[in-house]
Amino acid sequence: MGDTTVTTLEGREEAAVHPVAEKTGPVRLRRLRAPRRPRLWFEILLIAVSYWTYSLIRNAVPEQRAEALRNADGIWRLEQQLGLAVEESVNHAVNSVTWLVVGMNYYYATLHFVVTLGVLVWLYRGHPGRYAAARLVLFTTTGIALVGYYLYPLAPPRLMNGQDFIDTVLVHRTWGSMASGDLKNMSNQYAAMPSMHIGWSVWCGLTIFALATVPWVRVLGLVYPAATLVVIVATANHFWLDAVGGVLCLSFGYGIALLWYGRRPYTLPRRVPEQRRRGPERIPVPKQGQGGASSGRPGPVGDHSPP
Repeated sequence: MGDTTVTTLEGREEAAVHPVAEKTGPVRLRRLRAPRRPRLWFEILLIAVSYWTYSLIRNAVPEQRAEALRNADGIWRLEQQLGLAVEESVNHAVNSVTWLVVGMNYYYATLHFVVTLGVLVWLYRGHPGRYAAARLVLFTTTGIALVGYYLYPLAPPRLMNGQDFIDTVLVHRTWGSMASGDLKNMSNQYAAMPSMHIGWSVWCGLTIFALATVPWVRVLGLVYPAATLVVIVATANHFWLDAVGGVLCLSFGYGIALLWYGRRPYTLPRRVPEQRRRGPERIPVPKQGQGGASSGRPGPVGDHSPP
C-alpha cells in the first residue's frame, strides 16, 4: 500500500507541474499587459528623458532646406487643387487684430506643453489604471512623428518663398515659437509634418472627453484641438494637412495601445488594486504520529494495530 500511495502522489505532482510550465509564457505576458499603479519618480524621469530625446532627435534631423521648401510648394499646390488653400487668408485676417494674434502666439508657445502635462498629471492622480495605456498612445504618436520629420522635411508656410505669409511672432515681437526670432537656431524649422501640436491636442481632447464627468469640461476637451488647429494655421506655423498627419500618427498610437492591452485605454479599470507580495505556498505536513500519508486524517495515539 505504501508503494501505491507514493506512486499516486508522484503522478499528481507530475500532472500539476507540466501545465504550470506550459502557461508560464502567457502568464508573464498577461502580467506585462495588466495595468499597474504608476510610480511618481519613474513617470517624472520617463517624461523628462523622453522629451529630451524627442527634442534631441527632432533637432538633429538634417535641415534639408531646399527639399523642405519644395515639399511646402507641393503641399500648397495640392491644397489649391482641392480648393482648400485657406492658410494665407486666415493668417492675414487674424494678423489684422493685434490682441487676437498676440494671444494666439502665446497659445502656440505655451499650451502645447502645459495642457499635455496637465492631462498626464490628471490621469496619474485620478485614473491610475488607465494612465499607462494613455501614455503609451502619446509616446507612440510622438515616436512615429520623428520618423515623419526625417523622411519628409517640410517648411512651414511662413518660410515659403514667393508667398505672402506673415510670421506673426516676428511682426508682433512676442515670445513664442522656437522656430522664430532669437530662438530659431535652437529648433529644426523644417519639421512641420506631422503637427504634434495637433497630435498632442487631439490626444488631450479625447482623453478629457472620454473620462471627465463634468459636461462643460468634456465640451472644452473637444474645443481645445479645434482651437489649436485655428492657431497653427493663423500663425502660419503649419498647413492644415500637417494636422491630418498629426491625427494619422495619433491613430497609429491608439492602434498600438489597443493591440497591447486588448482594450481601448479609456475602457480599462480606473483604479489598480494594491498588489500584495505573496510568498511560496506551503503545504501543511502532518506531524509524526498524527495520521497516515494516504488518509490525511489523524489517527489515535498509540494505535499499532496491523492493517
